[in-house]
Amino acid sequence: MELSEIVRIGKRYTIVIPKTIRQKLGLKEGQLSEIKLEKGKIVIIPKAMDPFHRLSELIGDIEYNEETERKAEKWLLGET
Repeated sequence: MELSEIVRIGKRYTIVIPKTIRQKLGLKEGQLSEIKLEKGKIVIIPKAMDPFHRLSELIGDIEYNEETERKAEKWLLGET
């Protein structure tokens, strides 16, 4: 099912994601997202809220510290 709503571009070019779409995607305030331009359209891709949970799903239990956390966030954001 495709959802669509009309929104207004606010000051500083902000856009509020409608509640129905936020709920459907499980978005949380402060969540990192990727935004890109594809064929004249804006595409927003939500990133995992807890990179260690996702990493643990992929490779099993891990022991980590701040350095590992930083590397995991970069990896999950596709910056490595």
